Amino acid sequence: MGRRQRARLNLGIQYAVLVLVLALVIFIADWGQIGRAFFNIEVAKAQFPDVITTALLNTLVYTAVGFAFGLGLAIVLALMKMSPVAPYRWIATGYIELFRGLPALLVFIAFGYGMPIAFGLKFNNLSTVMLSLGLVGAAYMAETIRAGIQAVPKGQVEAARSLGMSSSRTMVTVVLPQAFRIILPPLTNELILLTKDSSLIYLLGLSVGQYELAKFGRGALNQYQSLTPILIAGLCYLIITIPLSRVSDLLERKFGGVRTKGATK
Repeated sequence: MGRRQRARLNLGIQYAVLVLVLALVIFIADWGQIGRAFFNIEVAKAQFPDVITTALLNTLVYTAVGFAFGLGLAIVLALMKMSPVAPYRWIATGYIELFRGLPALLVFIAFGYGMPIAFGLKFNNLSTVMLSLGLVGAAYMAETIRAGIQAVPKGQVEAARSLGMSSSRTMVTVVLPQAFRIILPPLTNELILLTKDSSLIYLLGLSVGQYELAKFGRGALNQYQSLTPILIAGLCYLIITIPLSRVSDLLERKFGGVRTKGATK
């Protein structure tokens, strides 16, 4: 049997296995029970408009404040890690290793319960989400930003300095704008991760008006004894994350060659 024939045979086997699995699912699954559990129309209607006007909106707000705080902190950390001052590098490296290693869940618990107990510091829920998501996200974004800065061709920096620009002005007006063009796709992916991590706010004890999607779906699940609210919450997450994924893909296609082109000039 030739190579091409073996490839066709392997492809045929894979399709056959897929068809077999789908057939088993179709014939074995209890579609009536699935419909009652996930597609209860009356329960679905009861979720609107609150799932949009409260839960989805709060999820967007929590994500936005966490991402904004984390991005600002990440820029500082990235510059510290590239600093010629050794203590700055040590601090940035220690921070990044610490918060990349800690689960976001523990950070939420620390700010929601640990800080009030240990130091008497009480944060409102929005501040807790901002700090928790931002501190964790900054550890990842800092490495991304540092890589983006290092990807900017050195000739750009040398040209700016030859024009009389200071180091700080060169960084702000020349290096960072080019670096952000390079790192926009991974930053978009980080935004998607923070959107999902915002569900950890359920640990803080929320009022109904503070519910995000996961907490909203869980509360409705207990109320209606149906998985339909969970399905709706999941669809709302997809409303946020799928467009962001498409944006990330577009940015990657648009700016993916920026580093290569810049390096050849």
